[in-house]
Amino acid sequence: MNRLSSILPETAHAAIAPSSIAPASIAIVTDAWHPQTNGVVRTLSTTCDVLRGWGHEVTVISPEGYPAIPAPTYPEIRLALTAPGAVGRRLASIAPEAVHIATEGPLGFAARRYCLRRKLPFTTAYHTQFPDYLARRTGLPARAFWPYIRWFHRPAQAIMVATETIRAQLREQGLTQLIHWSRGVDLVSFSPQAPPPPEYADIAGPILLYVGRIAVEKNIEAFLACDYPGTKVVVGDGPARAGLEAKFPKARFLGKKTGTALAGCYAGADVFVFPSRTDTFGLVMIEALACGTPVAAFPVAGPIDIVTPQVGALSEDLARAIDAARYCDRTACAAYGASYSWEAATHQFRSGLAALEEERSLPFAAAPAF
Repeated sequence: MNRLSSILPETAHAAIAPSSIAPASIAIVTDAWHPQTNGVVRTLSTTCDVLRGWGHEVTVISPEGYPAIPAPTYPEIRLALTAPGAVGRRLASIAPEAVHIATEGPLGFAARRYCLRRKLPFTTAYHTQFPDYLARRTGLPARAFWPYIRWFHRPAQAIMVATETIRAQLREQGLTQLIHWSRGVDLVSFSPQAPPPPEYADIAGPILLYVGRIAVEKNIEAFLACDYPGTKVVVGDGPARAGLEAKFPKARFLGKKTGTALAGCYAGADVFVFPSRTDTFGLVMIEALACGTPVAAFPVAGPIDIVTPQVGALSEDLARAIDAARYCDRTACAAYGASYSWEAATHQFRSGLAALEEERSLPFAAAPAF
């Protein structure tokens, strides 16, 4: 049993009956949203879809509709610029029963400030290893960024985390109000039956696949530089793509794929390689497993909570992990990946929300925006 399964409640990988959940009005504030393509956006958008399917009224406050500037060192991500009080006025007009702040960016900061000034409870989530992420991009030590993370999340009524490893890391930082929020897979799209892409027709095997943002913090160079026979395939886009294509001309870069086309890339590969050392979960790993493809990764947060010896291999020697993963039973991989339910994950999210207590808070509509 891996560490994730040992801490999950019995229903964590099972479908939840929508009728068991009373409808509510929920506001989700996030700096990460479409057209970005990443695990955070997929998690939030799918969670919203499931909640709405259960009858909840969900409003997303995202960078849409606000002027924005490119994030330093990552221009593909846009940071919203809001007038003072704009997010507060939006929340006041929505009058939600619960507020969830998904990210630590400008919109999350504004929502946090509003809720604290109005003494309104809220929840947060720790989606990204920001101290490590920023360390890779700035050259500063990760410890320089932990004070902001502690400050941002400390007032939350609950902090949602995806794995036990991240729970332990945040607990070491003095953040203890932690609850579990797992992830799921779209089993309509992701299955072993997904047809491989036409690009695979002329590729010499074994096919070793990476899927995700092509950025420095994803450590893709460790994968591409790995001395293992076969063809390395990269699916996705990002600021590091041009440099990596030039440095590793034998690798195949297929660009961004979604839905069944992405599923086919997973299903047609021999091993899915996850080289990141900065992810909190790694949604792409369970997507690959649902398509029957074993996972090779470093023994770090995310992989150590998900990958068991039956469905993949972990090693500081990535070539050794790849070689071991090739012997995994693909049927076992598919069954394990299919056990991750978006309905179960969304039930965890809904259960963790901090409902507003009417006896100690004014109606949102009457609250000043500051």
